[in-house]
Amino acid sequence: MFEACELLGGRPFALTRHLDRLERSALGLGLPAPDRELVRRAVEEVAAAWGQDLGRVRVLWTAGEGPLGTDAAWGPPTLVVAASAVGAPRAARVEVVPWVRNERSSIAGLKTTSYAENVRALAWAKERGADEAIFANTRGELCEGTGTNVFVERDGALLTPPLSSGCLAGVTRAVVLDWAREEGVDVREVDLDVAELRSAAHAALTSSTRGVVPISAVDGRELAQGPLTEKVAEIYTRRHLDEPDP
Repeated sequence: MFEACELLGGRPFALTRHLDRLERSALGLGLPAPDRELVRRAVEEVAAAWGQDLGRVRVLWTAGEGPLGTDAAWGPPTLVVAASAVGAPRAARVEVVPWVRNERSSIAGLKTTSYAENVRALAWAKERGADEAIFANTRGELCEGTGTNVFVERDGALLTPPLSSGCLAGVTRAVVLDWAREEGVDVREVDLDVAELRSAAHAALTSSTRGVVPISAVDGRELAQGPLTEKVAEIYTRRHLDEPDP
């Protein structure tokens, strides 16, 4: 499993929340939880070496050496921490892919390195001129992107699928929900038919490297940036500079 934190001014953003999720993912796969202090020290060392430039730090926790095959007979776990550059966030064009997330999967909601589905879906979307691929789940409900959570503006509220949809519990998603509510924005977790994204006037994506960005097109249909997306993006941009570990 892995986590990816934004590096902002030499500091990882929301590291505690990322470590919480790393632990949940490890336990969900039957691995021992990583030593938090070890991971934290490694992240701080890598962040210091990276410097002040905008970037991301990736924490990889693996089962270590094991046999060929699918038996869960693993060796001592391995920790790898590395940093890389990221591009400036921008509005995203998305395509709803013809494959679905299984909300009943044994790894639903875990951030694992089993990314073949995401790789295939993102390639399919990019072949059609998009920047991100969006999945429905097996019930036809809006779920998530390959590395993003989705928000839809409707009737004066900003709506996002609940975790029961099978989506990943995005750290940025959670921070946005907390901060938006604190500042009086009506944000809710609601089951949404995937058709609601296809017909929405305004929608947005959140992720650790994107922050909050508007969706500019769905399946080639152009969207304008919505007022709630703009407001929440401003809240997130302002507060995450001052609150590095919310």
